[in-house]
Amino acid sequence: MIGTFIFALCSGINVAFSWRWLGNPRHHGFYRFFAFEALGGLLLSQTGKWFADPFSFRQILSWVLLICSLVLAVHGFRILRVHGRPKGGFEQTTALVAEGAFRYVRHPMYGSLLLLAFGALLKSISWLGAGLAVVTTLCLVLTALAEEQENLARFGPSYAAYRARTRMFIPWLF
Repeated sequence: MIGTFIFALCSGINVAFSWRWLGNPRHHGFYRFFAFEALGGLLLSQTGKWFADPFSFRQILSWVLLICSLVLAVHGFRILRVHGRPKGGFEQTTALVAEGAFRYVRHPMYGSLLLLAFGALLKSISWLGAGLAVVTTLCLVLTALAEEQENLARFGPSYAAYRARTRMFIPWLF
């Protein structure tokens, strides 16, 4: 019951933050809204399973992914704030950022959400959890693709060159 209340509260915050983009599937915020909803559902589905069998390989791997998620998110926010010269919020950078994790991947913070999703999934693997992890992944890929179009429009050829030398989420692979 409390988990459902927290999910509803977080969904309300997500709607409040995303409402202006929900009618525009060309904006990255449209897909990000659904990624956050699926991720919230995944986290809710794992309630009570975070500390079960704490020393199993699956649980240890889960914690490694969750810690990497946190580290990557904090690093990404910091790099954007310091090097992106944001105007009106960290998303509205005025400079192309290619330092830190951004040197290797274009979307480290979306990558951190992928790590969070799969770290949460490993807490207790189920069909529901796997489905929500897949939906989260697909929505994050669509979010990144839409954001790349926005960045091409904002930064032009310099973003195209950056995109050619980096990967989307996983260095040297994808």
